[in-house]
Amino acid sequence: MQSTTTQLPEALDRILKRFQRLSDPKQRYEQLILYGQKLPKFADSDRTPENKVLGCVSQVFITAQLNEQNQVIFAGDSDGLISKGFAGLLINGLNHASPEEILNLSPEFIKETGLMVSLTPSRANGFFSVFKNMQAKVRELTIAK
Repeated sequence: MQSTTTQLPEALDRILKRFQRLSDPKQRYEQLILYGQKLPKFADSDRTPENKVLGCVSQVFITAQLNEQNQVIFAGDSDGLISKGFAGLLINGLNHASPEEILNLSPEFIKETGLMVSLTPSRANGFFSVFKNMQAKVRELTIAK
């Protein structure tokens, strides 16, 4: 059951359903780490202060751009396994969504992964920080248009 007030992007909805099918917290962690491992190589030139996510214990970097279809394309990386998983999950779930879909999305969907019950408060805060940073990047893109 979705607690978000807006429609989830299709890819994010599939990811949430995948996590909801996993009852074991260890399996959820493994799935999260897998998303991080599947991220494409991140350009060293994008490891800048402007792309760094504040509010994470680990170093997390996120970039965003619009493609020709006005869809957002994210890239990211982290030096932490779990943080990289957060970035991977969110990038996979939000890539190719419209700016409006991303900006209208409530962070409540993060709870639906079932990960919050086994995350430390600092890691949970990091997950929200990555998402909020991605929304801020989209806001910047829409203002720059």
